[in-house]
Amino acid sequence: MRRGGPFLALAAAETLSLSGTRLSTIAIPWLVLSTTGSPVLTGLTAMMEMLPYVAAKALSGPLIDRVGPRRIAIVCDIASVAVVMLVPMLDWLGLLTTPLLLPIVFVMGVLRGPSDAAKQAMVPDIAALAAMPLERVTGVVGAIERLASTAGAAGAGALIGLIGPGQALVVNAITFAAAALIVGVGIPRLRSMPEPRSTPEAQPDEISSYLGDLREGWRFLRGDTVLVSIVVMVAITNLLDQAYGAVLLPVWTQSSGHGPELLGTMFATFTGASIVGAAIAAAIGERMPRLMVFTVAFLLTGFPRFFILALDAPLALIFLTLAIAGFASGFLNPILSAVIFERIPKPLTGRVTAMNAALCFALIPFGGLVGGALISTIGLATALSLTGLAYLAATLFPLALKSFRGFDKAVADAGA
Repeated sequence: MRRGGPFLALAAAETLSLSGTRLSTIAIPWLVLSTTGSPVLTGLTAMMEMLPYVAAKALSGPLIDRVGPRRIAIVCDIASVAVVMLVPMLDWLGLLTTPLLLPIVFVMGVLRGPSDAAKQAMVPDIAALAAMPLERVTGVVGAIERLASTAGAAGAGALIGLIGPGQALVVNAITFAAAALIVGVGIPRLRSMPEPRSTPEAQPDEISSYLGDLREGWRFLRGDTVLVSIVVMVAITNLLDQAYGAVLLPVWTQSSGHGPELLGTMFATFTGASIVGAAIAAAIGERMPRLMVFTVAFLLTGFPRFFILALDAPLALIFLTLAIAGFASGFLNPILSAVIFERIPKPLTGRVTAMNAALCFALIPFGGLVGGALISTIGLATALSLTGLAYLAATLFPLALKSFRGFDKAVADAGA
């Protein structure tokens, strides 16, 4: 129990914070769309949160390595409580407008980026404390992410319909507060600031400097062809996922005459099915042929979701497609996380994982704008078809790029 305690604490904190985040990713776009009717403004609001999220995540890596991921996660989650509460307060006072909402979501992104990066950086140490295979821990964390997203999405639709999107964010603030408390009580200080290191590429005056640490992380990431390939593929699919989730799916839901309840149910169906996939990945992850499973899962996860909406198929067929896609998606993050952690030396974990994740998220801020612009220029059905075909092309990368063959090769000295 002593060994498993930090793992359970991280699992609980992730469940709470991700549930709240999923709620806000549905509530905020719906708030803008329902008050302005503009897909472009909806996409702009999503960009205003994700752009600082990506930048803050990339820049937080050296701080995580120096200060420790636990402290960064606690501070950022506590600060998020105050910032998120501004939305329901202004909404209750009748003062909430889009010009006021944009700077609030900007700060939300600034705080959420380092918090997410810090929690991710804890995973290798938590796995060591729990004496569990890395694939199993990343699989369980992946299942938790899906469970939290399912609960958040299902609850978001009902909550938004009941009390409105602005007031629903009170729950988001509560989840951030609870996550900070659990991390503070349940997870010990994992590691101290790493000792200065000499590498062939690092100059002496860089070793103790923040920019030197950042450059060292960038040099390592840039020099690993497997990590570079992951970044390129995931950045493209994340862009398309953001266009889908922030604009295309909400606009399709509204234009079909449905409300936020259906939108939340659709998100919950996808993420709920993904829990099963992630649980299987956690149970047998170390025995799976990574590249084959990753490629097939990505092909099932992406294009079908876009195509079925473009056809305006019956809801039963749409939900079946979402369930299959969600199940397949459950295998993706456990495989990716295990590959990434295996390839990164422990002293560089914070800065490289943060930079890797930030680069994977680099195009997300523009996803909402892309979705809104496509709908405004070529119509919803054509926009869904075009983004779906782009997703299909991106998911064929593992078959076309030789660098992906390194998925099944662990780097022996990654923990050195």
